Amino acid sequence: MTDRETHLGELAEKYLPAEVCERFRERAGVYDRENRFFDEDLEELKSLGYLTLFVPDAYGGPGLSLHEVSRLQQRLAAAAPATALAINMHLMCTGVVKALNDRGDASLNWVFEEVMAGEIFAFGISEPSNDWVMQGSNTEAEPTADGGYLLTGVKIFTSLSPVWTRMIVHGAINRDDESIAGPDAGEPAEGSLVYGFIERSAEGITVSEHWDVMGMRASQSRATILDQVPMRPERVSRTIPAGKHPDPLTFAITSNFQLLIASVYAGVAARALELGAAGLKKRTSAKAGSTFAEVPETRARLADAHLDYLTVPAMLDAYTRDFDALVDHGAGWPLRLVGARIKASDAARSAAETALMCSGGSAFDNGHELSRLYRDATAGLFHPPSPDAARPMYAAALLDD
Repeated sequence: MTDRETHLGELAEKYLPAEVCERFRERAGVYDRENRFFDEDLEELKSLGYLTLFVPDAYGGPGLSLHEVSRLQQRLAAAAPATALAINMHLMCTGVVKALNDRGDASLNWVFEEVMAGEIFAFGISEPSNDWVMQGSNTEAEPTADGGYLLTGVKIFTSLSPVWTRMIVHGAINRDDESIAGPDAGEPAEGSLVYGFIERSAEGITVSEHWDVMGMRASQSRATILDQVPMRPERVSRTIPAGKHPDPLTFAITSNFQLLIASVYAGVAARALELGAAGLKKRTSAKAGSTFAEVPETRARLADAHLDYLTVPAMLDAYTRDFDALVDHGAGWPLRLVGARIKASDAARSAAETALMCSGGSAFDNGHELSRLYRDATAGLFHPPSPDAARPMYAAALLDD
């Protein structure tokens, strides 16, 4: 085993020991049936220091790389996908801050201090029918005299709803009130986007009680309704023109979001393949007089799913290490980031379906782990951008001047 793989194995045993993963796996089915939040998992993750993974040692954390955290998230997702997907959002926020810090921007380093103090960060970017995602917003940001904003809108799929204390959000700036002056002469124009953080204790925040979904039930990714919620001036991070305007913050968000989401689905796919193989070994074919693990057709089915899966961890290893090394892929970065997440989601659904077929009718029972994995894998259909939204980007890279 290489030194790198030995190191990654040591991190796995430190932050996600085998016995902890098994407890997570046992509880995942309970959370799913009861449609409740993963409180016990969260407490164990806190005690292991998992929420501080990206925090640099200068602030008291281990300062892990995106590559290292991706590997850990794949391991966690193989045990408890919904726990991994939800904790991803906190890790994504802290990963964004580390990415900026690694690139010479320390403006958000206060986040590290708050993470070490126990604050939990959530991701509030997705909105109903906003397929512009980060290039636009349906949330209105009304400037205030002190340089802050009042946010009004709806953020959907805000994981960690029962426990988050801070949330990164964006909104479209509304300057209809000409009596409100900007904080300086360089104030953004109408339609610009503001990015920053809000606090759970602020007035005007309502968290929906509804979360009764097919899969990923323990994530409790409920909608968050904002009604004139203050973003304090010191928590304003960026103002960026709407549309395609590259910025280190949005690059860091996109990179961490896409690659960490992909890591979750890579873990789901890996676990599904394990269960599929176990199913073939367990079942006996009356026709062949052997286990289905020896039947050519069923072996080929599992082999195809395995082949499709293997490209995903390879992409994640390559892209996360390039990101950590500050490799400049330029316009090629979005192609890589979105591609990894879409391929991981596809592999998870394909592997889960294949594993169901390999395991036979018993896996169709709600009490079977594969039943939950199959439903959890379908959540991959809803992370932005969808394949339909992404295809023009891939076509343009080859066809447009």
